[in-house]
Order: sequence, then C-alpha cells, then structure tokens
Amino acid sequence: MDTASIKNLFRLKSIPTEPKQEQLPKTEAIPNEESLEESRKRTYHESGYRDSSRTNGNHSTLSICLDVVYSKFQNEEKEMVEKQQKLKESYVNEQKNRETEIKALTVSQENKEEQLRNKNKEIENHQNTIESLKAEILDLPRNPEKYNVKATKGASAKFWIGLILLIPITLYLATFYISTSYSAFFKSFDAKSTVIQSVLDANAWMKAWYDGFIEVAFVTLIPFVFLGLGFLIHMFGENKTRANYIKLGLLFIVTFVFDSILAYEIESKLYELNKTFDSPPFDLKIAFTKIQFWGIIFAGFIVYIIWGLVFDFVMKEHREKDKIKSELEIRQKKVISLSEKINVLKKEIEEVITNIANTKELIIKTRGRIEELQNIIDGVIIPTKDYKLYASEYVQGWITFIGEKIAVSRTEKQTMIDDCIATYNTNLENVGANSDGQNLVYLSSL
Repeated sequence: MDTASIKNLFRLKSIPTEPKQEQLPKTEAIPNEESLEESRKRTYHESGYRDSSRTNGNHSTLSICLDVVYSKFQNEEKEMVEKQQKLKESYVNEQKNRETEIKALTVSQENKEEQLRNKNKEIENHQNTIESLKAEILDLPRNPEKYNVKATKGASAKFWIGLILLIPITLYLATFYISTSYSAFFKSFDAKSTVIQSVLDANAWMKAWYDGFIEVAFVTLIPFVFLGLGFLIHMFGENKTRANYIKLGLLFIVTFVFDSILAYEIESKLYELNKTFDSPPFDLKIAFTKIQFWGIIFAGFIVYIIWGLVFDFVMKEHREKDKIKSELEIRQKKVISLSEKINVLKKEIEEVITNIANTKELIIKTRGRIEELQNIIDGVIIPTKDYKLYASEYVQGWITFIGEKIAVSRTEKQTMIDDCIATYNTNLENVGANSDGQNLVYLSSL
C-alpha cells in the first residue's frame, strides 16, 4: 500500500464550523485564514511523521505522543484570545442571563417574604380581635352601656314582677271568660242562683263538657281570643303610627262590645227570673241601670286591658335582653368568621413558605451554574472537532512513516497501522473527543 492510499484511508472529514466565504485574491504580504489552518495541519502531520521515525512507529509510544499533542494543542488554543472569546461568548451570555434570573428570583423571594410577613401580621391582628371579642362576650351582659348597647343589665326586677303578675291575670281571664261565656250562652238559671253564682260558675267547664263538644270547645277557646287581642295591642303598640293607633282603638271597642254582650245576656237571664207582669221587656236602657251589668263588663274588660299592658311591659323588658343576646350573637359570628380567615391564611402561608424554599433552592442552583460558567470562562475551551482534526493529521503523519519507511511484511505493517488507529481512538475517548461528542467542547481549567 502506497503512502497516498494509507492517508486517504485514515483521513477524517472535519465539519466546518462556519460557512465558506468567497476567497479574496491572495497576497503574499497577508496570509489568509485558510493558509494558516493548512499550515497548522501540515505542522501536525510533519510532527507525526518525525516522531514516528524516532520510535519506528511503535503504537505504545504513539499514546504518549498523543498526550503531548493534546497538551500542545491546548496551549495553542489558550494563546488564541479572539478564538477563545468567540468560543466563550455563549457561556458569557448564559452567565448574564443567569445573573438576571437571580435578580428576578431575589425580587420574587423578597416579595414572597413580604407577603409572609403581611399574612402573619394579619393573623396576629385577627387573633387579637378574637381575644377582644371574647372579652366583650363575657363583659357585655354586665356592662352593655360600655359597648353602646341600649339595654338594661340582665333581666330586671320589673321583668320578673311583670311576668309573675301576668301568670295569675292570665288564669283569671281564662276562668272569667269560661264562666261568663258558659253562663251567657248555655246555662239555664233558676230562682235559687245568686248573681255571683250566675256569673262565675265553678263547674262551668265540666257542665260544658257534659253538654257537648261545641259547648266545651267554645268555652275553652274563647279566652285565647281575648289573649290574642291583648297580644295585638302589644304588636300595634311597637310601631307608633296613626294606622296602628286606629287599630288599637278598634280592638278596645271590639273587646268592650263583646264584654257588653256577655254582660247583657247574663243580666237578661237574671232579669227574666225576677220580672213581674208589670215589668217592661229587658232592653239596653234597663241593662245600663244595672250594677251587675257594669260589674261584668269591667271585671273582664278592665282586667283585659291590664293584662295587655302588663304583657306589653314584659315583652319590652324581654326585648332589652334580646338586644344583648343579639349583640352577643354578632360577636360570636365574627369570632367564627375570623377563625375561618385565620385557617385560610395559614394554608396560604404554607404555600408561600414552600414557594420561598423552592425559590431559594433555584437561586442556589443558578448561582452554582454561574460558578460553573465562570470556571469555563476562566479556563480554556478545547474544541473537540478541531482537536480531532489536528490529531488525525498527526496520526496520519505517524502512519505515513510506517507505510513508507518500515520494512516489514504487508500483514505486519497493516497490524501496526491498526494498532495505531486503535491507540488514536482511545486517545479521543480519553479527552472527550469521541464520535458521540463531536459537537461538544472539552473544558480544561488552567
């Protein structure tokens, strides 16, 4: 095999890093970039040929020589300032971007920390408000005026006195109207009955029970009619309007008329028992002259008015207690609402803390990357494609000597060449210039 054939067999095509430009007319004074590269290739080729001649093409020595070649290539690349700046340009730009990223992350972290402080402060304010509300809940029933609540302290003596009076008056009205309604509409009088016995019959309800369902239902339910009228007096009296005053007047008139009817019926039955042939028919004129008639009216009507006034007074006193209760409920609802807000804020704080931790971790990683980039910028970038190109020229020179000057059989010569190529590939693997990393660079910090 001649020298040209061996060289063509071993040569590796390099991938150009820049598109070829149209060559300018060559001048002897200023050599162009193409001639410098060719000169450098030729230098490596000649070095390989020369070193191979000194060692008779020994592949073991080739390994040592390739290490020296790599060191030489590294030193040459270090001296090429402009080329190094160009190779490092992408790392410099990335470093600037990383520094900008750190500034943005730092601002984000500060904002999140400010959010964390604000949320903690908000929780503290809510907790203070809750403590204040709980203190008010305890103190409000004792000192309502302190909190601008226009209500008396607790249940006043007037309330209890009114309630105590209301119970017997209610029982009286029930007894009175059961008896008078039964006497007026269902009872049959006899000559032996006194006026009191005629109006207030102790067995009125039992007699109505025996008389039938209608009778017992009527005398049982009629007291509730008057109690309902008394309740309406209270309701209309709460809103002091002209219409309500008219309604109050009508209620009093209706009650008075109904009591008058009861009194008239009872007095009519008593009059029939005692009249003679000379007695005129019973009418209103006669009824108005009877003391019993007015006694029945006022025994019911006046007591009914008293019941309505006492009931109204008791309800007003109870409303004073309701004011305090209402204020307490308002404060309790505020406590619940603030507690819910605190729970929401605590969840938000957990998220913010997690985000801060992630941001800090990202800042640390970014700073680490900046340090790596700085090491790259401070070091020497070895373009593996270029090294492979020049190393192949060196080995080609080495093999050229073997092909031209070593006098051995064709088989032995091919074995030597194969061993040299294997040593060359091992060297590429060791320096990171293997075929899988042709587009990468190898960094050596000096």
